[in-house]
Amino acid sequence: METSAQSAGEQPVAIRLLLACGAIGSLLNIVVMLILGATRPGYNAWYVPDSNLELGVGGWIQITNYLVTGALLLGFAIGLRLLLRTGRGSTWGPILLGIYGLTFIITGIFVTDPVLGYPPGASSTPTVHGTLHDLFGQLQFISLIAACFVLARRDAANPARRGWTWYSVATGLLVAASDVFFFLTFEMGGPAGLIERIGIIGGGMWIALLTVRLMSRPVSRMSVE
Repeated sequence: METSAQSAGEQPVAIRLLLACGAIGSLLNIVVMLILGATRPGYNAWYVPDSNLELGVGGWIQITNYLVTGALLLGFAIGLRLLLRTGRGSTWGPILLGIYGLTFIITGIFVTDPVLGYPPGASSTPTVHGTLHDLFGQLQFISLIAACFVLARRDAANPARRGWTWYSVATGLLVAASDVFFFLTFEMGGPAGLIERIGIIGGGMWIALLTVRLMSRPVSRMSVE
């Protein structure tokens, strides 16, 4: 069942702008993470989590990245709620993606503790802000995984969206596997940074493509499914 949104005026344009924040925010986070990880002296992106880019010289760049990405993803969640007015996942999909965006802001405010020798010479003693960072960082993965499955269930009601149903399920499983194997490899001294980045990039690309999909219709014909 489809409910037509306003076909003209400010509201559809505002919704499209909010939706665009999803692609901008997710791609911004990926690009900044990859560039900083490849150029930061003494930092090994193969092993060290992306959160550690908050520390050391230039750490403010990653902190800013988290704050801006979080704000953009919150905007995306609002746009998604305005678009998906009824049907399966119309409430919980935007809520979960809103939580996902909020966790970026919180992990930007509560900076992580040093791990795996980065920054060099820094104490790895746990702190309150580091513990909060880790807790909300885990919530970040959980909320994204749940959002993938909630929106997959919504698409499953429409046979024409079967491809998107499986893509959302596959992304949720990829992010979940990345989260589990991150902890396993971290404890064993394996390529935890690489595995974490696979999940971050996979989830970020899902949001970016979801944004493109939702914005692909002309404003005058926009509808919610």
